[in-house]
Amino acid sequence: MFAAYAARIDRDQPLNGLEVGERPAPTARSGWTTVNVRAASLNHHDLWSLRGVGLGEEALPMILGCDAAGTDEDGNEVVIHSVIGQSGHGVGPKEPRSILTERYQGTFAEQVTVPAWNVLPKPKELSFEEAACLPTAWLTAYRMLFTNAGVRPGDAVLVQGAGGGVATAAIVLGRAAGLRVYATSRDEVKRRRAVELGAYEAYEPGARLPERVDAVMETVGAATWSHSVKSLKPGGTLVISGATSGPNPKSAELNRIFFLELKVVGSTMGSKDELEDLLSFCAGAGVRPVIDSVLPLDRAREGFEKMAGGDLFGKIVLTV
Repeated sequence: MFAAYAARIDRDQPLNGLEVGERPAPTARSGWTTVNVRAASLNHHDLWSLRGVGLGEEALPMILGCDAAGTDEDGNEVVIHSVIGQSGHGVGPKEPRSILTERYQGTFAEQVTVPAWNVLPKPKELSFEEAACLPTAWLTAYRMLFTNAGVRPGDAVLVQGAGGGVATAAIVLGRAAGLRVYATSRDEVKRRRAVELGAYEAYEPGARLPERVDAVMETVGAATWSHSVKSLKPGGTLVISGATSGPNPKSAELNRIFFLELKVVGSTMGSKDELEDLLSFCAGAGVRPVIDSVLPLDRAREGFEKMAGGDLFGKIVLTV
């Protein structure tokens, strides 16, 4: 079957390890089911995999891709929850949780096999392309906002780094939930897009906000960390799910964190139940993922190049 996969690990030039071509079709295994992929979306996780983060040389070649929507063996339209081993279903109770392509072949292919527990019905209101955007970036944003930040309608939230998949999702979901959302981006066009999506205002990174916020959604890391901490009101929460600019800020702002009793919460992906809630929320409230571009699978390299260069706003989707 046709697939996009990691053939080599290159920490400095990750796209050197990306290949597109024929790979063996998945084989049946007890407790697992095969999904015919209709659409799959890119995540920064796929670039990190090409750098060898979470993926060892011994696992190569590895078909990339964590997110997908398609049809199951009975023709039902489904969405894949990409956290494997979260429940023990299909892998046994002793296997720790992992993202799909850290151990098993991924979704950038004509077919993918996953534990049957990891398959959810796709709402008819969502297209395959829209549904394929939800299981990683949008689920991460959903958990950050509503589980780990615990924000409520009327609260103020800062989203750092508008344009990326998680940040874009947080803006759209926050607005739909009645939050007052502020956003930042180095790019003027992305700031305008953020406002069009529902951000109250969008600013350059580091700019003073008109008010202190209840929570900050942080995916940028070192470059915005100090601004994130300084933007919180006393008792506020900083939720971090990534560090695209690096994990080591110049100042940890520890004095401010303890003196203002701020909370710093790590967040990774989400649960199957949260994905089910997210699917229902999007279908019922008319919320739709922001899609930057849709490419056929044989043009996967173009999508990876665009994501690696930061030249995107929303999700890149590959169709089979």
